[in-house]
Amino acid sequence: MTPSKAALWSRFRQFYTEYPTLGLAMDISRVNFPDNFFATMERPMQRAYIAMAELEKGGIANPDEKRMVGHYWLRNPKLAPTQTIADEITQTLADIKAFAAAVHSGAIKGAKGPFKNVLVIGIGGSALGPQFVAKALGQPATDKLKPFFFDNTDPDGMDKVLAELAGELDGTIAVVISKSGGTAETRNGMLEAKAAYERAGLDFAKHAVAVTGLGSALHKVATAGGWLKSFPMWDWVGGRTSELSAVGLLPAALQGLDIQALLDGAKATDDITRVPNTKQNPAAQLALLWYFLGEGRGAKDMVVLPYKDRLELFSKYLQQLLMESLGKELDLDGKIVNAGISVYGNKGSTDQHAYVQQLREGVLNFFVVFIEVLQDRTGASPEVEPGATSGDFLSGFYLGTRTALYENGRQSITFTVRDAGAFTVGSLIALFERAVGFYASLININAYHQPGVEAGKKAAASVLALQGKAVAHLVANPSQSFTADALAAAIGQPDDAETLFKILSHLTANARKVNLAGGTGPGAAFQAA
Repeated sequence: MTPSKAALWSRFRQFYTEYPTLGLAMDISRVNFPDNFFATMERPMQRAYIAMAELEKGGIANPDEKRMVGHYWLRNPKLAPTQTIADEITQTLADIKAFAAAVHSGAIKGAKGPFKNVLVIGIGGSALGPQFVAKALGQPATDKLKPFFFDNTDPDGMDKVLAELAGELDGTIAVVISKSGGTAETRNGMLEAKAAYERAGLDFAKHAVAVTGLGSALHKVATAGGWLKSFPMWDWVGGRTSELSAVGLLPAALQGLDIQALLDGAKATDDITRVPNTKQNPAAQLALLWYFLGEGRGAKDMVVLPYKDRLELFSKYLQQLLMESLGKELDLDGKIVNAGISVYGNKGSTDQHAYVQQLREGVLNFFVVFIEVLQDRTGASPEVEPGATSGDFLSGFYLGTRTALYENGRQSITFTVRDAGAFTVGSLIALFERAVGFYASLININAYHQPGVEAGKKAAASVLALQGKAVAHLVANPSQSFTADALAAAIGQPDDAETLFKILSHLTANARKVNLAGGTGPGAAFQAA
């Protein structure tokens, strides 16, 4: 039975907390935790505070890779464990601001004049963070540079972006982001971009900037090629927590966004969420509610519904932050736990016409995180009905959806923010980063490595090696045709027939070195083109 409005109002008054310095409020009244929940979780939460404090001091928080975890230092270099690290952070920020100012003034320019566009080439955290911030904070009428992205190794996707940049590559600065320089998707994007610049008669190096690790393969390419600049990536910053490093700050600064406000918002949130007072710590409460709602094992998905177009990509950003950080097979003791929280979302009120139907009446395998933005727009809004604006409708749809879901047993958390500006975006990033760290401590996992991602990369490399062997054998036997089974046997890898069939089908579809000789399906025969 749904509580009465009076009872809900009483619960709201008890579990709604404002954080005036952040311009943020948190409402956890629509989560049905028992009265003693926070008291029973206080001891493990205090252990999480201690673990976080050790992390911020420079302890090895990523034991598998023997690395420190220092994304919190990015917005407060004084916290860094050494003066050298603090100085590097401070100097990099100054260099980013100076470089962006030189680009905006035309002191650094393209082949035929000032830069007008920035092409960001990255994958995962090296693209999702910059994309989210560009979408959230961009103002097409006033942006200094217009942002574009290569965020995959999909040729058609890159062609689409290049078509949008047709005739403007001479005024486009390319930012290539890869810590190691060996990430295949980013390397491919860089080579595709380089080829496009060369087709346009341009020297790619005179339009390119690297964000990478010192001494990496990409750093060597940029240095040897005379690129415009190289900015550092540090091994103590993971990709999914790198938005407030050069990874995200450089593209944002080039776009003309207020990167200092981003950092200030994150720092202000860090200051509040660092304090070991659970009743006044929104990140701690969020982590504890993830634990409660998911029964400590991620039993429910998190649906993120921001009621603001500018925050549309926040659910995608959080998808990587949570799922890469928390989706782990083993805990820190080596026990199989298969942990994680699945994340998806769209935006309100688009969801009213999409999957809210299932959320209210379908399988109950989720909880909702609403993000409410109080400011509708800069300036006044016309009335679309007597006494009501479009923004009033948006607010009404949020409140209506929240009520309709709760009436049917669907629980939710709401964050209310004043606006969707740079300070707020930085604050939200920091809030969820801290909650991830706390939750990882509660369930005893390493949130800062990604063995599953590395496994996928190794598997992809083995597929490409198999492709090379298969094509070489076909070329060496041009008069013969082979089924996948026969080719697998011929190259000494009889267990890889299925993978070979997929490889050969792909090569044939793209008219690359292989033709279909006859037959269909798994029994089809292939030969060298």
